[in-house]
Amino acid sequence: MKMRAIYNLLLGAAVITLLQGCIKNDIDYPQIALSITGMQVEGQKENAVISEKDRTVTLKLEENVNLRKVHVTKLSVTEGAKSTLAPQDIIDLTNPYEVILSLYQEYRWKVIAQQDIVRIFKMANQVGLSEINPDTKVAIANVRKNTKWKELDLLELKLGPKGTTYNGKAEVPELKWTLYSNYASAQVKVKYQDFFEENWELRVYRKDKDVEMKRADGWVNVAWLYAEGIEGSDNGFEIRETTTEEWRKVDNSYITADGAAFSARIPHLKEQTTYVCRAYSGEDYSEELPFTTGIAKQLPNAKFDEWHLKGKVYNFWAEGGEEFWGSGNKGASILRSITTPDGTNTWNGQAGTSVKMESMYAVIKFAAGNLFAGYWYDFAEGSFTDGHLKFGRPFTERPTRLTGYYKYTTGPVNQMDKDSDKYDELYPLLKDKDDTCIIWVALGDWDAPIDIITAKTSSKRKMFDQNDPHVIAYGEFTQGKTINNFEPFEVELEYRDTNRVPNYILVVCSSSKYGDYFFGSDQSVMWVDDFTLEYDYND
Repeated sequence: MKMRAIYNLLLGAAVITLLQGCIKNDIDYPQIALSITGMQVEGQKENAVISEKDRTVTLKLEENVNLRKVHVTKLSVTEGAKSTLAPQDIIDLTNPYEVILSLYQEYRWKVIAQQDIVRIFKMANQVGLSEINPDTKVAIANVRKNTKWKELDLLELKLGPKGTTYNGKAEVPELKWTLYSNYASAQVKVKYQDFFEENWELRVYRKDKDVEMKRADGWVNVAWLYAEGIEGSDNGFEIRETTTEEWRKVDNSYITADGAAFSARIPHLKEQTTYVCRAYSGEDYSEELPFTTGIAKQLPNAKFDEWHLKGKVYNFWAEGGEEFWGSGNKGASILRSITTPDGTNTWNGQAGTSVKMESMYAVIKFAAGNLFAGYWYDFAEGSFTDGHLKFGRPFTERPTRLTGYYKYTTGPVNQMDKDSDKYDELYPLLKDKDDTCIIWVALGDWDAPIDIITAKTSSKRKMFDQNDPHVIAYGEFTQGKTINNFEPFEVELEYRDTNRVPNYILVVCSSSKYGDYFFGSDQSVMWVDDFTLEYDYND
């Protein structure tokens, strides 16, 4: 009997142990996105570029920094997070360096180094700019066709950080040129301190012409011309319409020179017109190159006189008409529309409407009045307060600026969402300040409208990024004072490239600049009226 009791006891203990091993831990740990919020290393040129979306930190470094031994001087991360990287660490940035942040979950970040070495290769009698390829370690220069191989003269050479030696010499080295069928070649050993050593080949070719037309980018009323010739010569451009044989010399005030390269921004051209251009350097002319200008397209309903009311929501297009302008009205309509047509306020006092945007506390959170090229998509997934917007409408022309009229009533910033992960950043910036309105414009080559999600945390939030590589041009206008009567505004667009063609245009107006983060004043009101896209530049 005693043995049976012992057996039952052991069997019960075994069952309990087995059951304990099968118990599942169903405790839901909070989902907290962990981020690197700041970083600095020795030899850093600019502030770190931090991408929450890609979880990357990009550091631009001086050209003399040893990438294999980079000294971390400062590092800040989300409060409470543990990091595999710490200040005073020495890291290798020849490849992206992984940093793991952990709290309840792990987040993997990458630190990326950008080190741009200024490289120069310049010959006497050179035509155009040199081609320097750091991957193949080959530098190529072209000289005038009458240059004798035995008279090749190296004027300037820089292929490494400042202080680099070339074939063991700190100054411009004497080179031994080897002749091939159509070019001359020389070998150079490039060395800097004890961590940078490369072997380069220099090549020199003879050029048949002294000038070459590289590119012509026709916009609408503006064209950008690019050419290369002889540095220090009389370099310029000529242009004509295809319907005439008379060439017109481009004014020197439109031309910019950079060594042997030169370019021109030519304003006051006709839209939808085909032109021919050519470059000259001294007495030599390039081949002719045609280009065609575009059309001065305007934004639909840019005077905002067309609108209709559907339920509680004001829509800024005629019922059944083209939908171009969107707003956050659907998200705020539980109370009322915060962006409305105003027939009592137009810029010129004549019949019509302007758009009125009001910032207010809309039942459960602060909302800024807004108007944008795009549309309200829905509430964000799993939320009845976070808006999901689509920014952008199809557009392929290249305007130079947006103009129009606005007026603004500001107020002290009295809405600051303490639950926002932007609170620590924005509170010191906006404390005791008046609110600011904003109008901004962007052109880009995205394949679809941009998703915008307004949320309190970076893990859910999606915002427009000016540094997005798809951005071709951007400009903005802000005002932090009360403007009682309509005044003109201007948003000048700064282009990053003149040859890229956009797919979409973004135009955004907000009565509170930081309304997307739920910061602003519930007294702010902004009106806009009569938008115009301009396509020319002033002299």
